[in-house]
Amino acid sequence: MLAAFGRAFRTPDLRKKILFTLLILAIYRLGATLPSPGISYANVTKCIDTASANGKTEDVFTLLNLFSGGALLHLTVFALGIMPYITASIILQLLVVVIPRLEQLKKEGQAGQAKITQYTRYLTIGLAILQTTGYIALARSGQLFGGAQNCDPNTNPIIPVSTHMPYWLTLTTLVITMTAGTAVIMWLGELITDKGVGNGMSVLIFTNIAARIPAEGGSIYQKGIVPFIIVCIIGVVVITAVVFIEQAQRRVPVQYAKRMIGRRMYGGTSTYIPLKVNQAGVIPVIFASSLLYLPQLITQLVDPQNSSAVGTFIQRWIVDPSKWSYILIYFALIIFFTYFYVAITFNPTDVADNMRKYGGFVPGIRPGRPTAEYLDFILSRITLPGSLYLGVIAILPNLFINLAGGAQNTQNFPFGGTAVLIMVGVGLETVKQIDSQLMQRNYEGFLR
Repeated sequence: MLAAFGRAFRTPDLRKKILFTLLILAIYRLGATLPSPGISYANVTKCIDTASANGKTEDVFTLLNLFSGGALLHLTVFALGIMPYITASIILQLLVVVIPRLEQLKKEGQAGQAKITQYTRYLTIGLAILQTTGYIALARSGQLFGGAQNCDPNTNPIIPVSTHMPYWLTLTTLVITMTAGTAVIMWLGELITDKGVGNGMSVLIFTNIAARIPAEGGSIYQKGIVPFIIVCIIGVVVITAVVFIEQAQRRVPVQYAKRMIGRRMYGGTSTYIPLKVNQAGVIPVIFASSLLYLPQLITQLVDPQNSSAVGTFIQRWIVDPSKWSYILIYFALIIFFTYFYVAITFNPTDVADNMRKYGGFVPGIRPGRPTAEYLDFILSRITLPGSLYLGVIAILPNLFINLAGGAQNTQNFPFGGTAVLIMVGVGLETVKQIDSQLMQRNYEGFLR
């Protein structure tokens, strides 16, 4: 990786792309630390410090705060991060399978994909307005920081009443600002994709996660050099395993028959279909995490004090990451969503039909339906270890918390769960793009 970046910096046009990407990332991190208008930053800091002292920091919004780089709890201009865009993209991917019009647009190539991208932007803005309104309501009541015991809205108001403008206008300005911040994040991500290096949205998420590692590492180091060394060793082992699994794939051989078109002979080549062990990526973890957050979000809005039996049960057995019931439910949901997402994103019948259309076949398997059944059989075999791998990596932080004696006695484990999956995946993909561009320039120099 370091060698690839070193060669890239010695190439003038690639060096410009990398520096442009770093500039956009610096602007993005600046917006992630800039307080929104109307927010009392001092009161927000007090609430976060109190929640940390009580061991209640991020008990509900771990994933969302992770994607925003810690900006969500501070209610900055970029507090929503890239999460509304991710949610909108996932919704559009699911709707493409359900709505024939969207499926037709997807098959139209670049023009259809541009239309779907435009729908994704509109949906992102709508989701940003809804999420901003919800987070502001939770912040005003103190529920964003774990309840009134951590952030009393009367003595420590997050959005204090201003003497210069009506309170409703302050809230409206806050919603517009944070929604506009989401739109700016989309624009910055597209700038990186068009003029920088890597996929813009993925690089922004990578930056947010990486920005939190020094603080979490420092918290672990304060507990002693031995825990710090143990965590670093575990981190190296986990990252190595993730890289190995992310690169693992089952290659299905494909042979193309020779065809005479005009006076030219086409086909006769051998290739393969790469079926990754982790075909679903990190999407099942996001689905499972979001589904587990819904019960507590609903109970906090309906029953903030958890006075009902249902609220107490949910708080004790379903959303507490230190409980084995939470770990088992989380693990089972990840396996379910892995199979679900692979089933809707990879269609063996379409792949088999396209192969038959161009004269391709799997050696020893008849074209058409037998090929589709063969691909479906292979996919179901490799999805099982892929889903188990995702589940184990995702519950590592919860196991670490559980074995350490509960959430009150430990920091977030920085080398497990969604964080390491995203960081390793984005890092590998970015290095591949840099290598491919370097290879292309080497070929150009050789041909000239």
